[in-house]
Amino acid sequence: MHTHHAMAAGALALQFASILPAAAQPAPVKAALEGGERLGLYDGSQFRYGDGRCGGCAPRQALWYFQQEGLAVPRQPASTALPALPDLVWLGAPHLVPQATLAPSGQALQAPGAAPLAMQLAPKIAPNRSYFNAATLDFFRQRAVRVRGTLRAQAGQPSFEARTIWPLDYVIDAASMRAQPLAAAGDTLSAFVRQENGGARSPYATRLVWERRPAARDWGGKAVLALMLNGAQGDDDEAYGGHFAVATGRLGQHGEWADWMVNNFYNLDSYSEKGIIASMVPMDNYLMDLNSGQQYYRPSTMLVAVLRDARTAQAYQRSMQDRFRRFYRHEFSYRHASANCAGISMDAFRALGWQVPEQGPTSRLKAIGAYGYKAAKDLSLASGHKAYGYFTEEQTRLYPAVAFAALGQDLLKLLAGAAPGRALSAYEQQLRADVEALVLVRIPQVPSSRAFGSAPVFSIDEFMARAPQDEARWQIVPVPPRPFPAELRTGPALADDSSLPVPVPVGGLLLGVVGAGVGWHWRRRRRAA
Repeated sequence: MHTHHAMAAGALALQFASILPAAAQPAPVKAALEGGERLGLYDGSQFRYGDGRCGGCAPRQALWYFQQEGLAVPRQPASTALPALPDLVWLGAPHLVPQATLAPSGQALQAPGAAPLAMQLAPKIAPNRSYFNAATLDFFRQRAVRVRGTLRAQAGQPSFEARTIWPLDYVIDAASMRAQPLAAAGDTLSAFVRQENGGARSPYATRLVWERRPAARDWGGKAVLALMLNGAQGDDDEAYGGHFAVATGRLGQHGEWADWMVNNFYNLDSYSEKGIIASMVPMDNYLMDLNSGQQYYRPSTMLVAVLRDARTAQAYQRSMQDRFRRFYRHEFSYRHASANCAGISMDAFRALGWQVPEQGPTSRLKAIGAYGYKAAKDLSLASGHKAYGYFTEEQTRLYPAVAFAALGQDLLKLLAGAAPGRALSAYEQQLRADVEALVLVRIPQVPSSRAFGSAPVFSIDEFMARAPQDEARWQIVPVPPRPFPAELRTGPALADDSSLPVPVPVGGLLLGVVGAGVGWHWRRRRRAA
């Protein structure tokens, strides 16, 4: 056992000794970064637990966002001789209960061979519109769970404050799956996403859509590259587009995937009503955190590429380290049209050499009309700019659902040997050589006080068909701004997307109209003279 591992285990044992009654057996609570736990592609023991006040343990711009949040930070400075570690991972809480069931009351955890451990839930964030309720308790009581949280003492007794509850039956079991490729007619990735209203109330399910060697499904410990598409929220009319993220990690020996690393991009310049902060984050936190977990708000679909070699996933994860570093420094900002969760992720793939075919903008002509309508309606040029951006942005960068389908379809073509009409880059050749299997995963919404969500939209027309025609009736959750401190800026000030009075095409059209009017007036005066 490494010295740091032994020290952490010893500290946790002393903590138990100080709060557990002598007659009780210690519950199987462990430090979240020890005992073989992983953070995606990395060994958890390469990190230590801290928070944003750790002072120099990570870049100060990144730490500013996590001052009171639990983090995993590298134990040692980066070395050119070793694979670079992320500057930080938003861990949330320092302890894990690897396996337990919830008591009927929901106020205790029962682990095999251990005394019951009192449990309470992490507090609900004030602006959060939903939370754990009786339906949630019923959902988790039907299965064994993995719980991330904080071991505390209450009146001299041990108590576990649960922050994330993960269903242990959510596995990718290679042995139980039969091959079920996507058919040519009507059975597509887009159709799978849309099935049964996005799968919000469907059971958890996996589908093997492609495999290289049917007789050899030894996937335990294999690296993965996963595309995550989260659906539309059921009671937020600004959230029909869904969310997109890319995860890396390794499959557990029994198909476990709670410890994969998700690269989650959100707007840093406002406070999320759910407490979400853009970051690298473990999968259990990303999907199942009681406040910020995606599954409490909507259903999700995931496409998992099981890899024979980790290099393809490692290349993507390394690119994310630099991208997050620049994001925290505000070298670029989150933009709902030009740099959202889908756009940032797609840009990273394209920079690596994955030449996913573009689908073009929605309509440049409609963009001009949308600009004029919104600018006049809201008496705001910025509002016009925003509408214009939605119609002119490349659709694989704008819509999470389009990005998910485009990446998946292109990958299937690469694996099938179908000529994609281009010379393959080195990264695309790696993808074609390394992928052993592709698995679709349907992840239902966790029942809670939140309305059930649905499939995300694939176009502006779909969005407008769902949203109330009267924008005043839209359900919107206002969020306060989070200004970035000027003293933390190290680069030049960012140019605003709407810094020009009007977009160039709109300006050109207006100049043409004005010019035509002036010309007509001048010709009329000459004739009159």
